[in-house]
Amino acid sequence: MKNLGILLWLSAIFLLACNEAPKETEILAEPFAIESLKKHMGILASDEFEGRMPCSPGEEKTVAYLLDELKTLGLEPGIGASYTQDVPLIEIEGFPDEQMVLDYGNEKINLNFLDDYVIHSQRKADKVGIKDSELVFCGYGIVAPERGWNDFEGVDLKGKTAVVLVNDPGFGGQDSTFFKGSTMTYYGRWTYKYEEADRQGADGLLIIHETSSAGYPWAVVKSSWTGGQQGLSGIDRSNDCGVKGWISLNTAKDLFDRAGLDMAKEIRSARTKEFKAKSLKAKATVNIRNEYTECISKNVMAVYPGTKKADEYVIYTAHWDHIGIGRKVKEDSIYNGALDNASGVTALLEIAKAFTLSDQKTERSIGFLFVTAEEQGLLGSEYYVKKPSIPLNKIVCNLNMDGVNPAGKMKDFTIVGMGHSEMDEYAERAAKAAGRYTMNEMEPEKGYFYRSDHFNFAKVGVPALYAEGGYDHWDKGKAYAMEFKEGYVKDRYHAPSDEFDAEEWNFDGFIQDASIYFNIGETLANSDDWPKWYQGSEFRRAIDQ
Repeated sequence: MKNLGILLWLSAIFLLACNEAPKETEILAEPFAIESLKKHMGILASDEFEGRMPCSPGEEKTVAYLLDELKTLGLEPGIGASYTQDVPLIEIEGFPDEQMVLDYGNEKINLNFLDDYVIHSQRKADKVGIKDSELVFCGYGIVAPERGWNDFEGVDLKGKTAVVLVNDPGFGGQDSTFFKGSTMTYYGRWTYKYEEADRQGADGLLIIHETSSAGYPWAVVKSSWTGGQQGLSGIDRSNDCGVKGWISLNTAKDLFDRAGLDMAKEIRSARTKEFKAKSLKAKATVNIRNEYTECISKNVMAVYPGTKKADEYVIYTAHWDHIGIGRKVKEDSIYNGALDNASGVTALLEIAKAFTLSDQKTERSIGFLFVTAEEQGLLGSEYYVKKPSIPLNKIVCNLNMDGVNPAGKMKDFTIVGMGHSEMDEYAERAAKAAGRYTMNEMEPEKGYFYRSDHFNFAKVGVPALYAEGGYDHWDKGKAYAMEFKEGYVKDRYHAPSDEFDAEEWNFDGFIQDASIYFNIGETLANSDDWPKWYQGSEFRRAIDQ
């Protein structure tokens, strides 16, 4: 690397921070000093910021904080002459019926909201619903022509509601070439299933939840798909599914039993090309009353200009938003989002600081993009790549940070979605220089590659990296690391308990990962390289640069 001096300097700062906290005036002038990290985290994840929901007082405070920090660092505006990009959002808060009625002809069954089902609507309409809509089991809800796969073949879903399985047909199998085995493809993602049901003309869509297949428990469904749901404004959804949502696994089992179907047998059938959709012999009726508002949220972007190739950019991203104030859990209704993603914002601010303090300017420019509405469906990054301030063919790569390790030093640097591009190789070299090793994600079935903002850059052809340490603790080993991760998903993910505790958090691993991200960006910013997609990736550029 061209700037080896800063590596040694950062390592010295790390050791200093671990042993003796410098004075406040010195802390703020150094990247990755623990007291500086605590300052950002303590503010961004505080109750005062109200969970950083887009278009809320929490957003105003968050954006103001980011602007103040970026201007203090002396960074230039990243959206033309502005530091902010307007992102038009519509927020729809749905109030579903407390019960969904299932009519079997000879009897009616009532399902209970939150316990049995969670639904919402993406339509800008005062009232949306389904009435006597036949429930049809449509396998995994996938149409993949390149695989000769169509779960909807021969089915007219007009006036009907599709019931589909989450994840891919390959999940849990032994064949890694069949829908990539247990590695989730985009076909397994709930967003794809929504999109395909829209294309099929269904009145409604219900995804069967199962914790291991979805990657999160039913409690996350209840917290994430209730309350205000945001989308990009100005999109005509009048022909989309009116009702979209989830049903619990127990509810699904009862549906199959009442239809005289063996659920396990039907799932096995759904994993074959010969699968045919089947009626569940019930008609559903449920309504949603909507209240909606439109607003302008903000992406925030600053630039560290390059010296020789200033029109070429390495773009860092982190989403600043979380899910605001929601359903009360244990007397707490503020979803602070400390790990998700005040940690990523903090890391990105400190990485920006590291570049500004470096004694060697980079040849390429560096962009620091803090995007809105990730939690509502990656909306801020989606809007940015549709209306980029930098031509997409001038973006060398995207380095995304979403949830930075709070558990301590790790031996691993785990790449989410390994195998897509040469970004893996840059990560491997940087990790090796830091005495660590790279590995593929341990839970590829959960589709994390499709669940953060790098995905929108990947979809338009920009090689992207999303990585973290978290599976092999430096001192306590792999079992401890996995236990820590599983505990977070179970107890804190998208819950009010995702709070910052200055005493509980261990910033050693945080500094490890932020330093590697800095090093990768610094390497590429002083290089002529354009990372390429691997031949087998679905995101490979049409013409490699």
